Amino acid sequence: MRLRLARESCPGATTAQIELPPRTAALETAPAPAPAAAPTPVAPPAPVRAAPAPTTFTASAAVKPIYFDFDRDVIRPADARTLDANAQWLKANPATLLLVEGHCDERGTNEYNIALGERRARAAMKYLVEAGVAADRISLISYGEERPVCAEHTEACWALNRRAVFLVKPR
Repeated sequence: MRLRLARESCPGATTAQIELPPRTAALETAPAPAPAAAPTPVAPPAPVRAAPAPTTFTASAAVKPIYFDFDRDVIRPADARTLDANAQWLKANPATLLLVEGHCDERGTNEYNIALGERRARAAMKYLVEAGVAADRISLISYGEERPVCAEHTEACWALNRRAVFLVKPR
């Protein structure tokens, strides 16, 4: 490339020509991008498996509820037979965990009924443990009067609400 320089304001000035070096390739082209990494192979998807066992306790026809007298946590003779049958089933199914729910009727304060429901659940648990069920398989909860099975305000209905309910799940 040539560049021509001249001074117009100077009479008799000469014109000079300057030779410029050619453009370098570095100025004309951008650097090449780094080569792309080879894609990593993706593992095939895992095979579909059966759904896991339930993680929550559920009702089972194999274990029956028991009932209590008004303001009591004592196991009645008829309910002792029910607990004996429940204990036999639990011993025959050692991979099963048990939740004992204690319930009350609507009479009494919430606080009192929560405590009474817990005493009822503990009485049922104590009976089952004495019948040979491992205590570490049993959990307790009291709902007091919060989960009635009958909403009428009669003695027959209240008697149905004074109960211990048994729920199961696999270990």
